[in-house]
Amino acid sequence: MTTEINATALAVFIFFFALVTVMGFFAARWRKPETLAHIDEWGLGGRNFGTWITWFLVGGDFYTAYTVIAVPALVYAVGAYGFFALPYTIVVYPFVFMVMPVLWKRARDNGYVTAGDVVHGQYGSRALELAVAITGVIATMPYIALQLVGMTVVLKALGLTGELPLAIAFIILAVYTYSSGLRAPALIAFVKDIMIYIVVIVAVAAIPMKLGGYASVFAAADADFQAKGAGNILLGGNQYVAYASLALGSALAAFMYPHTLTGIFAANSGNTIRKNAVLLPAYTLLLGLLALLGYMAHAAKLTVTSPNDVVPALFQSLFPSWFVGFAFAAIAIGALVPAAVMSIGAANLFTRNFWKAYVNPAVTDAGEAKVAKVTSLIVKIGALLVILFLPTQFALDLQLLGGIWILQTLPALVFGLFVNWFRAPGLLAGWFVGFFGGTYLVWLQGLKPLIPISLGGAPFTVYIGLLALLANITVAVVVNLLAPRRTVARA
Repeated sequence: MTTEINATALAVFIFFFALVTVMGFFAARWRKPETLAHIDEWGLGGRNFGTWITWFLVGGDFYTAYTVIAVPALVYAVGAYGFFALPYTIVVYPFVFMVMPVLWKRARDNGYVTAGDVVHGQYGSRALELAVAITGVIATMPYIALQLVGMTVVLKALGLTGELPLAIAFIILAVYTYSSGLRAPALIAFVKDIMIYIVVIVAVAAIPMKLGGYASVFAAADADFQAKGAGNILLGGNQYVAYASLALGSALAAFMYPHTLTGIFAANSGNTIRKNAVLLPAYTLLLGLLALLGYMAHAAKLTVTSPNDVVPALFQSLFPSWFVGFAFAAIAIGALVPAAVMSIGAANLFTRNFWKAYVNPAVTDAGEAKVAKVTSLIVKIGALLVILFLPTQFALDLQLLGGIWILQTLPALVFGLFVNWFRAPGLLAGWFVGFFGGTYLVWLQGLKPLIPISLGGAPFTVYIGLLALLANITVAVVVNLLAPRRTVARA
């Protein structure tokens, strides 16, 4: 992959990066409220985003820069198994359609800002609220760091080496997020998503024509996998259960993250969320086309030091410099939107479920907004330090753990929306077993999210997150049956 600076590509990249920077600061005046000194306005955009804004925002923080880099990289490395992201982003939307409008209404009616608020209001338990909040924050931090990984790959491909370019980009992001809150990524998401759509559509149309058509692409990928004795363009062996369980577990976890919940809470109605559950699968089509770039890299006979370099190398080898700059800008901007929403979601959790709960219960609305702004800066700085001083694999391993961790908040957050049978002690015990038991299993597997199981027949591999969730729910049910019932006043 070229590491010399390409002046044309860099100029186009800087132009679009500057454009979204201006938009980020302008966002403070977009749909301007009476004041941004309120966490509802700064952290949730006034809960007033309609269908299209929500579509771009949720799509922008669900389909990230690291997705653009990592999904084709995984397909390039292992083949069909890398497509697990497609069924998971299909399965998730019926869940969103049924559950999220109910959650949105609970939050809207009671002024809740975070998952922790919802859980405390439902069960009156500070301990369960804190468990949910801490899980959300620590699961989000490596996710933000991985956005920086995606941006780092692009900057390196442009020839911008060293730590300074990445630091400058993230400082700019931090400043306009501090100024404009959720309105900044919501506005930038329009540009980011349109650019990504253009890049992917052009790529999947033009690249196969340059490589002899899709038949040649699949044949080349299949030949490479056969030659190295690993990977395949079709699932095989014991991959079926692993593929299905990873897709299901990822789908259930996806909208438990603070950043996706922030996009849901910012919607202006439950109907807006239902419309988005119908419209958002368009991004899944985009993701499927994007994943094919991994096979195209085999047909292009690329030589890369890391699978993460596949997408930049493919564009550099097959497209003119100006389009390379445009594509790299789209990927880099694709890091800014989710990173901003993730830091806001984590900041909201800290402010409402730690600062207000334990440090300053009498904090004013303006004080809450101030704490959230400062916390969002600290979260971004923390993610930047992870990338600068720790191996990238560390962030990746933690992110895999993060999916298992955040999945353990599902019973506490979702079950109470529909039934009043569960109680805080059982849910807290279930969370504890699922969180730490899942972590232990991942540790035993060398920080891999899958574990082989044998039930007397042929062994199969299953996603640890689902096993941990099953243990979580089982423990919650057992403790609920054994513990004496107490009446809890719901907020």
